[in-house]
Amino acid sequence: MKLQPVRGTHDLMGDDAKKHQFIVDTARSLAGHYGFSEISTPIFEFSQVFKRTLGEESDIVNKEMYTFEDRGGESITLRPEGTAPIARAFISQGLSHLTPLKLFYQGPMFRYERPQKGRQRQFHQLGVELIGVASPLADIECIAMGHTLFQELGLLNNIHLEINSIGDDDSRSRYKKILVGFLEKVRKELSEDSQRRLDTNPLRVLDSKNPKDQELISDAPQLKDHLNDISKMFYEKILESLITLGIPFQENPQLVRGLDYYCHTVFEFKTQDLGAQDAVLSGGRYDKLIAQMGGPETPGVGFAGGIERLALLLSEPPSKQTPFTLVPLGDAAEKEAMKICYQLRAQGFPVDMGYSGNLSKRMKRAHKMQSKAAMILGDDEISRGVVTWKNLQSGAQQEVKMTQLSSFLSQMMSDD
Repeated sequence: MKLQPVRGTHDLMGDDAKKHQFIVDTARSLAGHYGFSEISTPIFEFSQVFKRTLGEESDIVNKEMYTFEDRGGESITLRPEGTAPIARAFISQGLSHLTPLKLFYQGPMFRYERPQKGRQRQFHQLGVELIGVASPLADIECIAMGHTLFQELGLLNNIHLEINSIGDDDSRSRYKKILVGFLEKVRKELSEDSQRRLDTNPLRVLDSKNPKDQELISDAPQLKDHLNDISKMFYEKILESLITLGIPFQENPQLVRGLDYYCHTVFEFKTQDLGAQDAVLSGGRYDKLIAQMGGPETPGVGFAGGIERLALLLSEPPSKQTPFTLVPLGDAAEKEAMKICYQLRAQGFPVDMGYSGNLSKRMKRAHKMQSKAAMILGDDEISRGVVTWKNLQSGAQQEVKMTQLSSFLSQMMSDD
């Protein structure tokens, strides 16, 4: 048997790895500017962490979770999303006294679904959670951060924001009765999944991706027309704030998101460049989630974005700092080059070592690495305490004293 990666997984390397790292680094830096600190939760949790929070009728719980029994007989699930584990950590670590708590995360998630462009069974997400703030200002901060992230990634022209309110418990309760009355008239025409959801969680029907279902619900009563005064004011405050900040948006009355824990604000940043998989960063408010999991009544809001999908929108990997290549010729030079590389790297200089092959092969590798310059070190250079510096872009060549190499490299980097 020829060993292959499991279907729906991939090895992250080369240009893909460069894009991935650029996205994570950009998001992490931005999160710091917004006052978020980083958290990393385990990649598996007790299954009830997800079953109790995502909703028994959600596609994730019904069809996509990787759940197994461990050797101790416990039901364990590989995390399919990041919010529920952070809510669990908030409770189990007793973090309520730290609110408002602003957390950034990134890492692998797992869902058993049909692999397709930008969607794998092991995939990576980044996200933020702002816990402990009931004001719509928290929603605005998260949406603004998402908008700024696309700006920093150079993708703002490819993205548009869709937003909706699904109201509070009272608004949804009254709306469900109206929605069920409408959908019962077309029950037999709905997909099998939507017929089941009509009995268990009618709002899920609005989230159906079935084309026939979408056609049938296009004329359904809209939730925003049945919001109570509290929910209306909350939503209007968010829309007014987006206008104030100059963040463009589209209202989408069909947007409900696929998880049970959401309330009030739901939003998605979408693109037309990835076909049917158009959502690249999504989120919303979840004021009941932490209490539902057994913690104190604590509001929250956040978002998550798929790193693989974001990477697909980047035309090419961003250029990294160009390294310098040190090319030793001979045994004595290799020993000396090892010390020079160690010292220069410790001082923060990006230096690659030209390990093997003749001078021509080593110089070709330096060009392939997109090195700015090669530093050639042979017996003659060692005896005179110099290296031969060759600019690989211009071809210019000069000698640099080893004692002055650090200051010379600093000058070269500042000239870029």
